[in-house]
Amino acid sequence: METEVKLRFKDKDSLYDLMNSDVFRRVAGGDMISEPLLLENTYIDTKTMNISERGGMIRVRHYKSSDTDRYEFTVKYGGSVTEGLHKRYEWNVKSDDGVFSIEYFMNNLDKNEDSADILAEVFGNLTDDDLTVLCSNSFYRAEYEFNYKETAVMACFDSGIIKSSDGSRTDEICELELEMISGHIEDLNELADYFISNSGCVSFDRTKYRRTLDIIVGDRNGK
Repeated sequence: METEVKLRFKDKDSLYDLMNSDVFRRVAGGDMISEPLLLENTYIDTKTMNISERGGMIRVRHYKSSDTDRYEFTVKYGGSVTEGLHKRYEWNVKSDDGVFSIEYFMNNLDKNEDSADILAEVFGNLTDDDLTVLCSNSFYRAEYEFNYKETAVMACFDSGIIKSSDGSRTDEICELELEMISGHIEDLNELADYFISNSGCVSFDRTKYRRTLDIIVGDRNGK
């Protein structure tokens, strides 16, 4: 189960001001895990969006930096969103080539994954022939991992721009994701409140996928 809080900033400068501030260092301490990564996300569904209608999402993510070039498949399903706190099932599988297939994903899940049977609700009776690339986005991410009270947290500073196919509409990505690795939701919420109080960011319920999808649907409807 993925548990994270999303915080949105008014612009990129505000996002990085927090990342480089004493406010953040006071709780996070040391340096980022590695140099910032370029994350290229491709979202897969059927042409009639069966996966999305079932409450699921399939993502192919390409991680790129001067010393990184790798792919990861992610499937998310169900869950809830309340005042920026996102909770949902999530499964991840590494890939060498970034070519998604249902069979490969199922065969390479963690053998100890006790919720794999729930994936039947996502894939249902679909085959790879039913799947197509739906939309995509990209952004830069700086990651920090630290403990806050009794909770291990991954803080991800994300900056990028979602664009329509003709470039006429954009939606800027300026977010801080606080993902709980282990610990207590109460600590995660307290940490989020601390950043909100000291940086002017706000809790945010909409995912990058949904925001990208809104622009793509606008393209299809001629908006």
